[in-house]
Amino acid sequence: MNPSSSIKRRGRPPKHSLNNVDVRAALIRSGIEVLTEQGFASAGIDGILKRVGVPKGSFYYYFSSKEAFGYTILEHYGAYFAKKLDRHLLNDTLPPLLRISAFVEDAKKGMQRHKFQRGCLVGNLGQEVNGLPQGYRTCLQAILIDWQQRIAVCLREAQRLGAIPASADCGRLAEAFWIGWEGAVMRARLEVQIRPLDTFLDTFLDGISR
Repeated sequence: MNPSSSIKRRGRPPKHSLNNVDVRAALIRSGIEVLTEQGFASAGIDGILKRVGVPKGSFYYYFSSKEAFGYTILEHYGAYFAKKLDRHLLNDTLPPLLRISAFVEDAKKGMQRHKFQRGCLVGNLGQEVNGLPQGYRTCLQAILIDWQQRIAVCLREAQRLGAIPASADCGRLAEAFWIGWEGAVMRARLEVQIRPLDTFLDTFLDGISR
């Protein structure tokens, strides 16, 4: 996904108590936090570095540019969120539709924990995609399709069990889920409350259930 990942490192190795792997991971973690709060255009490298406590020269030892850093953040966020989805959607101790509800409950707790300051990184960047570096659009779409396929698998299992009609197009429903979900997250941040997430989930499940 990241076309800049093979660029040779430049800048100074960090003088830091952590090893290089830890510093790079800390930079990525800080970047995810800042971009989920502020988006790409508003996020400054200095603010990201301040959270980690490393100088700007050390940043360029790991990443050739803010653009390359953004690609890495997207890769990590996409994989992190996919694991979170799998933890809920592959939980065969629950019926399939309750797994989706469990994912939403987890997300609600996360938004409340961060006082609604953080949204979905993919949703945030999607809103500013026309101002992002070339190639980000493709990355964002690939991540959404990956998440969409995971929801579709869960819905097909619900379909096999008779929880949703056999005629339902699970792929299309999964796409509708993510379109609605990103809007609900944005509305929840705007209102500083979880109500939009509950409204979205209830409406979605009511619409697909027998």
